[in-house]
Amino acid sequence: MNKKRRSVPGVRHYDGPAGGWGALKATAIAVRTQMDALEAPVTLLRTNQPDGFDCPGCAWPDKEHKSTFQFCENGAKAVTWEATSKRVTPAFLAKNTVSALLKKTDFELEGYGRLTHPLAYHKESDTFRPVEWEQAFARIGEVLRGLSPEQVEFYTSGRASNEAAYLFQLFAREYGSNNFPDCSNMCHGPTSAGLTRAIGLGKGTVELADFDHCDLVICIGHNPGTNHPRMLTTLRDVAKRGAKIIAINPLAERGLERFSFPQSPKEMLTGQATELSSSYYQVKMGGDASLLKGMMKALIEMDEARVLLNQQPCLDHEFIAAHTAGYQALYDDLRQCHWAELEADSGLTRSQMEDLAHSYNKSRATIICYGLGITQHKNGTGNVQQLVNLLLLKSNIGKPGAGICPLRGHSNVQGDRSVGINEAASDAFLQRLEARFAITVPRQHGRASVESIRAIERGEAKALICMGGNLAVAMPQPQRTFAAMQKLDMQVHVATKLNRSHLLLAKHNYLLPALGRTERDLQATGIQSVTVEDSMSMVHASCGSLKPASPWLKSEPAIVAGMARATLTRSPVNWEEMVGNYALIRDAIEAVIPAFHDYNARIAAPGGFRMDTPASRREWHTGNGKANFVVSQQRAVERQQQPADALVLATLRSHDQYNTTIYGLNDRYRGITGRRDVVFLNAAEARVRGLAQGDVVTIQALDDHGRPCEDRAMCGLTVVIYNMAAGSIGAYLPEANVLLSLDAVDSESLTPAYKSVPVVINKT
Repeated sequence: MNKKRRSVPGVRHYDGPAGGWGALKATAIAVRTQMDALEAPVTLLRTNQPDGFDCPGCAWPDKEHKSTFQFCENGAKAVTWEATSKRVTPAFLAKNTVSALLKKTDFELEGYGRLTHPLAYHKESDTFRPVEWEQAFARIGEVLRGLSPEQVEFYTSGRASNEAAYLFQLFAREYGSNNFPDCSNMCHGPTSAGLTRAIGLGKGTVELADFDHCDLVICIGHNPGTNHPRMLTTLRDVAKRGAKIIAINPLAERGLERFSFPQSPKEMLTGQATELSSSYYQVKMGGDASLLKGMMKALIEMDEARVLLNQQPCLDHEFIAAHTAGYQALYDDLRQCHWAELEADSGLTRSQMEDLAHSYNKSRATIICYGLGITQHKNGTGNVQQLVNLLLLKSNIGKPGAGICPLRGHSNVQGDRSVGINEAASDAFLQRLEARFAITVPRQHGRASVESIRAIERGEAKALICMGGNLAVAMPQPQRTFAAMQKLDMQVHVATKLNRSHLLLAKHNYLLPALGRTERDLQATGIQSVTVEDSMSMVHASCGSLKPASPWLKSEPAIVAGMARATLTRSPVNWEEMVGNYALIRDAIEAVIPAFHDYNARIAAPGGFRMDTPASRREWHTGNGKANFVVSQQRAVERQQQPADALVLATLRSHDQYNTTIYGLNDRYRGITGRRDVVFLNAAEARVRGLAQGDVVTIQALDDHGRPCEDRAMCGLTVVIYNMAAGSIGAYLPEANVLLSLDAVDSESLTPAYKSVPVVINKT
């Protein structure tokens, strides 16, 4: 960074590695400010252990789920944030009206601590007051029986266990609803849609062992240092054995560049760090599809030249002929692509894309890892399919050290979908559910997250039950979302802490406090374990050990069962029995979902078991029995429709943040301390606009035709000059969600376009 830049409070250059002493210091601060000093070390050492609990943070797997000291800085933040000694008691709520709490920041709201009692909103005092559990359940059931099932939305956070999610979908479906807005709708919906069409499986194909055998890892559209820090250890191992890592990302992210392993005394004492990426390509925001097309175009041209010279071809033509369909259509599309257009849209030169193709061609086994930088666009599904296209050209699916690796967020967001949280479940699943429980369930497809908010906005949905999460804040365009939520007849939130969604009042409002992942779950048959699924389809047990934050807490399965019993007064389901013994829930999952065969036996083994992934052995469960090349013509942003000074904005997480949960006000690797009111901008783009670091600006969103949207603007942001792609800017979510549009979504999955918002920026 240019040292002559204006000094700005809370902004400085960070030149250290990811991890290192900074990670240890941040962990110590999290422990000191949230937990008892004696209890914290014991708790952290039970994270990701066979007899412990699964980290409530990211979904990156652990080797055999039994190695020592398996938590990272951000995992420690997640654990201490949940296991905090701070409490939101009835006395606190009596002193703080909802109107007053609404004026607090999201950081402040969650920072007050754990909810201790079931609560109902009292309109006259404008406060939440304690309510007896059975009274809350009875009233919830009464309201639900007065509504038609299609008027109710059942939202699930990725923090819910398999057991809780399964009971939740059972409750909703017996009630008569398939409306399942889910956090996955906002992140990896394009993964499910794109991979299912391409390879017949809506999940990744790699397992952790593949990273021991790959020649090349391509990291595209993700930031491991912040969003899945335990991945850094895996990437470090890849780099140390001499395999190549290529990073493709608009921003220079320290977690893709170099890493100092906090658990290595040598690296910590000597200040050493492992260089991760051998090459770093800064693609424009939303330019991924053009970049990938450029790589494939270069690869095909190289292949044709080699064939003419009687040399070894680049493509695996034998694999393509035996296992795939659609290659000719892809070939024709790529031949028609013009290099100038690909360069303009991606921000990379032809030479750079050809270099990428050469590196890819040299590799005998390649893994592509991707995150929300790929999926959260209008062409998110198309982006995922382009990644698959690239892998299929060289048979990099279904062999050791190769495959597609989507990086999930919360630790069980993938598991929730596996056990039935799906607005469009298969008829086979629904038939088995009916047979198991002697119930009748609806067949029509329900609503996903964006559709649910739109239905609430139109007045078609009247009640919302949220199994965790902060739905209103996570969704785009709070100007519309917040107003919609306040139209509801009833909101029910199962939660551990306060958040803004709880305060957007309906006619009837209930806050039901749940046990956290770290706490003992004592039921009729003893201490219970739950199960979760990580990013690589491994399912394992999780058992908390801490004393519950309050004696009034219930487990998520118990809360779901309580609502179900009160609503479905003639239900044949023995809810009480299943809540008393979670093994019975797993028996029910096994009976309905064949992939969970021998469920209870298999989770008894350390590390659990891997869900079946047919594409990993080249079984393609697609309509034609082949892996499919898919041509995509859609772009994230039609730049020719935008004015010359338009930029493309991506919403970003800070390092002290996980999704909408903000642990602190620092973003260490980007040099930000004690603030979030910043916008990241390339130096050249700033210079053209007459801007310098520290200038205060307004960002105005544009519609698809380049016209300013008066209701989508953000004022008072401070410019931070950052190493990032030209034509791109970034700002923190959820604050920058005001710039998004609820109507700008991926055309196939309806995932919002959080990472490609056309905007203009002006000095205030």
